[in-house]
Amino acid sequence: MLKHHIDNSLFHHLYLQLGAVVMSCLETLKENGFKLTPQRKLMADYFHDSGSHLTAEEIIAHVHETMPGVNKSTVYRNLDIFEHLGCVLKSESGDHIIYHHAEEGHHHHLVCVKCGKSMDCDEMLFWPVEKYLRDKYNFRVDFKHQVISGLCENCSKQS
Repeated sequence: MLKHHIDNSLFHHLYLQLGAVVMSCLETLKENGFKLTPQRKLMADYFHDSGSHLTAEEIIAHVHETMPGVNKSTVYRNLDIFEHLGCVLKSESGDHIIYHHAEEGHHHHLVCVKCGKSMDCDEMLFWPVEKYLRDKYNFRVDFKHQVISGLCENCSKQS
């Protein structure tokens, strides 16, 4: 029994080390009847490996570096699929659409409109708004990933 437990622990650790997050996206695609095309595998790897927010343009450029013949529409269609399946979250930042791996969780950003500095902010920021809307209007808000524009401390001092 102990040997079985150790083997499972080791397997679990190795699974996480080898990209379980990517595997979960690929498994999600398979479970929902989507083929695991080379483009989808490449995109899932990129979301996992980048660890950051990516614009559609950055994703397209990355795909074109490896697979120059892939059409932009294929990338956009796959982004829609990844979003629909919950593998990536999509939000707006200024005039760009940004994507990040859903495994990063829900979080929010404060973005300076002058210098472009971006800061993560606490998810609890919107809890009072969520509670108010739920209590007053019986409305459940879905604040997955908000980007709030304004001026950072340095730019505020300069203005």
